[in-house]
Amino acid sequence: MRKQRIIALLFTFIMLACAGSSLADGITIPEITEMKKFEIPDNDAMAFLKDMKCGWNLGNTFDAHPDWNVTQHASGTDMETSWVGVRTSKELFAALHDAGFNTIRIPVSWHNHVDGNDIIDQDWMDRVKEVVGWALDLDMYVILNTHHDNYEPFYYPDSAHYERSAAYLSSVWRQMAETFRDCDDHLILEALNEPRLRGNAQYEWSFNASAPECQDAAECINKLNQLFVDTVRATGGNNATRYLAVTGYCASPWALTSDAFHLPKDTADNRIIVSAHAYTPYNFALNESMTNRTFSLDELSQKSEIGQFMNLLYDKFISQGIPVVIDEFGARDKGGNTQDRVNFAAYYVVSASARGMTCVWWDNHVFSGNGERFGLIDRNSLEWIYPEIVQAINANCLFNR
Repeated sequence: MRKQRIIALLFTFIMLACAGSSLADGITIPEITEMKKFEIPDNDAMAFLKDMKCGWNLGNTFDAHPDWNVTQHASGTDMETSWVGVRTSKELFAALHDAGFNTIRIPVSWHNHVDGNDIIDQDWMDRVKEVVGWALDLDMYVILNTHHDNYEPFYYPDSAHYERSAAYLSSVWRQMAETFRDCDDHLILEALNEPRLRGNAQYEWSFNASAPECQDAAECINKLNQLFVDTVRATGGNNATRYLAVTGYCASPWALTSDAFHLPKDTADNRIIVSAHAYTPYNFALNESMTNRTFSLDELSQKSEIGQFMNLLYDKFISQGIPVVIDEFGARDKGGNTQDRVNFAAYYVVSASARGMTCVWWDNHVFSGNGERFGLIDRNSLEWIYPEIVQAINANCLFNR
């Protein structure tokens, strides 16, 4: 353990040499060919992550909900197209597979598809199952979660709402687990998405381990993660041993690597994946300011922001043989800064895979307007709008080499 920690500290900054190819429009696809190596434990969990390679999120689709009224029930499957205007197709998954992705994360909001007894609408469940099946038929990995359900009428991670949170989530998790019980290990069930004190002006997106509110929230999330594992395992079948993903406060690497986060106990051996989200460096990747448009492979400060949080995850989890998936990352388009986004994707992916971690791009199918433009592929035409980013991801995922 001491040796592994020393390695992590020594290699905070990755040394690299870039080869690459230039496309007709002048975009260069860097391929980072030389770098220091991290010591990755030789176990089944690390081999599992390596086989997942890199992934893509079906964002703004099954996670859509009528956010003007979070308690509104939506029967049937119309909600799938309400945010993106596109019904998911089998051909989309084939295009993702052919492009080199081997993991699809399917975020799902369930709260607007349950009745007063927290029973999920059967048409909605059947549609989710159909789409999950398309990816599994291609031998791709699927991460299936509960996404935008973090509202007080459903679940809210504090002591005052714990009883209701546990009742709602255990019902949804049980129904998910029973529906997908016979799927093999290519299906990963994920407990929560960015659980947090929604609406708290001070702490919604900022975890402070010394703040009583955050301490309480972190403890509630730990209890919910344990409830998730117990609920899924109890349904038997392949759920007795499948990989399950859990996260900490707002999926923050800093919350996950604090003393406030505890892995749940499990009857299966090392089958818990830690799920993190990191749009880092924030000013480039997520901040809407157009003044932060550049990412240079020669800029040490931007690269060090990535290295610092990845080292924390590596040191606490990967070095101990515990799997980590960064199942949301990306950089929004800022006025055509494609080369910078390509540079970012290349560096981010090689940094994660060098430390044994899988990462999954957030694609919300947004390409224009003032929103968060993370889209890579047009789901209508199946045209890659940013093929250079896809090439940079797959050329620099060390699991592909």
